[in-house]
Amino acid sequence: MVGNNKRQKKIVVAVSGGFDPVHAGHIQLFEEAKKLGSELVVILNNDNWLRKKKGYVFINQDERKKIVESVKWVDRVVISEHAEGDEDKSINGELKKVRPDIFANGGDRTKDNIPEVAVCNEINCKMVFNVGRDGKVQSSSWLLKKFLENVKEA
Repeated sequence: MVGNNKRQKKIVVAVSGGFDPVHAGHIQLFEEAKKLGSELVVILNNDNWLRKKKGYVFINQDERKKIVESVKWVDRVVISEHAEGDEDKSINGELKKVRPDIFANGGDRTKDNIPEVAVCNEINCKMVFNVGRDGKVQSSSWLLKKFLENVKEA
């Protein structure tokens, strides 16, 4: 009976992104990341981060949070705390707070092009890459560009 009372350690997996807008590649990322552990936390880059990186926000952070929370593989969404004009585009602070066991990255991410490597090492968080099957299958920016091209043609 003792064996039945053992509690398995909860394995927390984190992913991050702007998800503006959410597309099929993001859903694949969430699905595959969830398989790596027991809880999936999505760190959602806030509107300040998006404006700094892309120059615009398509869907505001509260609406994006609600959309991502509705995905069945997502257990929790944390909005990043980037201040307006913040030069730091990492989610190091959020990773220190969430303290995931695994930081899953999809698409075109590698240890060489993400700023979270040192923090992951510091908090003993394993980094996993190419999560979400076929690499980068879609891009929010590609979708918006295609939409605008179609509007101009109409």
